[in-house]
Amino acid sequence: MPPALRRWGSSVEQSGGKGITPGKTRRSPLQTLYNGDQLDLSAVQTSLRGRRELLEEACLTHTKKRRVLTPDDLRHLIVDDKHGLLYCYVPKVACTNWKRVFMVLTGDGRYREPLAIPANEAHVAGNLRTLSEYSTSEINRRLRSYLKFIFVREPFERLVSAYRNKFTRSYNTAFHKRYGTKIIRRHRPHPQPEALEQGNDVTFQEFVYYLVDPRTQREEPFNEHWERIHSLCHPCLIHYDVVGKYETLEQDSRSVLRLAGADGEVHFPTSGKRTRTNGDMAAQFFQNVSPFYQKKLYNLYRMDFLLFNYSIPEYLKTR
Repeated sequence: MPPALRRWGSSVEQSGGKGITPGKTRRSPLQTLYNGDQLDLSAVQTSLRGRRELLEEACLTHTKKRRVLTPDDLRHLIVDDKHGLLYCYVPKVACTNWKRVFMVLTGDGRYREPLAIPANEAHVAGNLRTLSEYSTSEINRRLRSYLKFIFVREPFERLVSAYRNKFTRSYNTAFHKRYGTKIIRRHRPHPQPEALEQGNDVTFQEFVYYLVDPRTQREEPFNEHWERIHSLCHPCLIHYDVVGKYETLEQDSRSVLRLAGADGEVHFPTSGKRTRTNGDMAAQFFQNVSPFYQKKLYNLYRMDFLLFNYSIPEYLKTR
């Protein structure tokens, strides 16, 4: 039986700071971020440090049982051995662009510009290594000493974004067949034969019914595009050094690359999306969801709201 994976804290706590060798007294950027005097910190650094502290407090408050990590828990952590980085990717939180950045950083010169990499190529299994592929001792060493980061998003905006992308785009036939047909069969009274066959007109209400139906998770795990962030990245077992937010994506991404010493090699791409899912758009989708199902859905994603310090949306009718 292989040795157990440990529960690791931040790179600073475990290794004395990434990039610092014995005998040197100069602080690494990460040490400045977490061990520095408050007066030395920029507004961005103060925000990043505050998020990490809030996450640790929320973990202590809301998680009772501790358990040991398994390699299966680490399938979403992408590894960059050259720069000592671990990134837990969360679908619908700019993960395509972060994967592109990692392909530039780990590609030995094959890639120079993130946006020149086709989106489908960024998601090809095998283009990037995940932490689950390493031996137990190699996993523990990387968890102990690498800069670990995650990007999160307001849970219901992420959910609406996933719905829009996977169920309202005509090109996503694989999702329509795989999930849409099942959702319509189970949650639509008297469906038309064409809808049962194609699964391409799932409503947001039906998607919500599918998510809160206890049978859904009994039969199979959630798809990663709507799985809860805490279930993908285990932030109460892995202490991330940086918790970036989609709402401050560009400045937080610059901070991560600067902390890794990679800001001279690659720039995080700025988004050109004109119809990015935001709170106002999410509110429109929730208009047709009854308070009963809104509350059920909130309870399903409650831990993501609590751990990452997101307020209950004003448009929710949960009381």
